[in-house]
Parts: sequence; C-alpha cells; structure tokens
Amino acid sequence: MNIDSLLRAALIGLALCTGIGAQAQARSNAAAAAPFVGQGPGYHDPRSPFKPLQEKEGVLSWALLASVSTKVEKKKLVARFPEAVQALHQQKVRVQGFMMPLEPGDQQKHFLLSSVPTSCNFCVPAGPEGLIEVRTTVPVRYTLEPVVVEGLLAVLKDDPYGLFYRVVEAQPVN
Repeated sequence: MNIDSLLRAALIGLALCTGIGAQAQARSNAAAAAPFVGQGPGYHDPRSPFKPLQEKEGVLSWALLASVSTKVEKKKLVARFPEAVQALHQQKVRVQGFMMPLEPGDQQKHFLLSSVPTSCNFCVPAGPEGLIEVRTTVPVRYTLEPVVVEGLLAVLKDDPYGLFYRVVEAQPVN
C-alpha cells in the first residue's frame, strides 16, 4: 500500500468515525448555505493512558487551528479560516501532537499529527481541524508520546484529501 492509499484510508476513517459525510449531507439538505462549526480538535478519552496536550509557549495552539468553520458549497465541504489562521500560511511554526504513521517502520518522514491520541485502532481521533499532515526533512522516530516539529505551515483551502493543514520542511524539536 503506498502513502497516498494510506492517507486516503485514514481520511475515509475520519469521515466514517466522525460522521463528516453524513453531517455534510444532512446539513446540505437542511441549509446548503448556512455555515457550521467543524468537528473540533478531537476528543481526549479520559481512559487514555496519555495525558492531554498542554499548551506550550512558542507552539501553535490547537484551539486556534480548530477555530475554522465549514460550509457546504456545491456538495463540497469548504473551510472558512479566521484571519489569525490565514496569517499563518507559509509561516514557520512549531506544532505538537500525537503521531499517526503513514509509512511502515519506526522512522517516519510523512505522518499525520493529531491533537489527541488515538483511542480506537479503526478511527481517526479528530476532524480535519484536529489533524496536520507533516512532511519532515529527516526521519522522526515513531512514538506514542507527543512530538513537537517545526516547519512551514500551509493552510489548505482545497486539499483533495480534505485536510486543512500541512507542515512541510519540518524537523523534530527536542
């Protein structure tokens, strides 16, 4: 299975587990032009052995990333980013989160970063505003603990996989 297939499978899981497809269809039927809030940065299961992420100085806030709203236009879910998020496009940022590998092995150069740890092997833990696609310049060792990476943030307005954020040229931060 190649990386595009893995990413596509992860995002299909996202739609199935969060009900994005059903919600989009229901909202489309109810009020196609009415804006609505997205799924949020995810739910941290209190039974999780991992502590929730703590806000860190100098690290981009998941609350800010989750402040995006969405709207159905022409049977498509379109993100509406607040000015504070749009201003981050192509800026160097630090982000923290839990790794969701998209490649085999313990060294990852392409992965999803989630605001919450996974609590189900078959579910993506957050909506698109709680996930960041990361492409690093050096491999990062897979871990269940939170990681911090620094790179250029892309705010995605029409990603074919439905993602809202991508960090490229990333490097791990100790």
